[in-house]
Amino acid sequence: MKTAKYAILATALMITLLGCSSPQARRDVLFQTSTIDALLVGVYDGEMTFKELKHHGDLGLGTFNGLDGEMIALDGQFYQIKMDGVAYPVADSMKTPFSVVTFFEADDARQLNKKVNYEQLTQYLDSVIPTENIFYAIRIDGVFSYIKTRSVPEQHKPYPPLVDVVKHQAVFEFHDTEGTILGFRTPGYVKGINVPGYHLHFITADKKAGGHLLACEMEDVEIELDSTSMFTLVLPEDKDFAQADLAKERHKELEKVEKQ
Repeated sequence: MKTAKYAILATALMITLLGCSSPQARRDVLFQTSTIDALLVGVYDGEMTFKELKHHGDLGLGTFNGLDGEMIALDGQFYQIKMDGVAYPVADSMKTPFSVVTFFEADDARQLNKKVNYEQLTQYLDSVIPTENIFYAIRIDGVFSYIKTRSVPEQHKPYPPLVDVVKHQAVFEFHDTEGTILGFRTPGYVKGINVPGYHLHFITADKKAGGHLLACEMEDVEIELDSTSMFTLVLPEDKDFAQADLAKERHKELEKVEKQ
């Protein structure tokens, strides 16, 4: 694999090379491969293996080459939720076109003891975070009265845009299920790079099922937040990414993809 270029967003944007910062310094960083807009336009093949991705985080989400399902990382274990809704262990040799991970170390933990749905949950989280201008990793553990998730089918070239793929998604519903909601809240100014606001996945406590979170209801859960002001972005170096049209505003497409 060619030397990867990193774009590091902290108080300023600068370019550095992989390995310039120490492993310890990179633990409190949101690490991302490719951009959400590249995924929207059909750049579904990446060069980074999951063996390499594991060096950058133990909690996160993403997808697989060919858009073959939803990825969930929790406690250092990586899972692939395919169209059957089953969570499969991820082989180190598999590759990802888009993933976001971090080493999760909670800065804030609190118990939520009132009934909320997805929208109310995000409103609550917005009310307790100190600023909307940095990144947060989120972990929510408990018994959920209702969970609705999805996964998407594997694609083959020529790849269609993501908004067309999700028309054929598989949807799964869970009732009174113990598990974990995890993911990230990213600032609005990273639109085009990541999903502004909340991007969440779910996995059951037995690690047998899950997916991209579409809806939820809960009443008594533990919420942990890990804040970071550092963001590392690794851009693909392949032809598909180089030729992709990434200048267009794609907010409406992203809304359809995330909530459909």
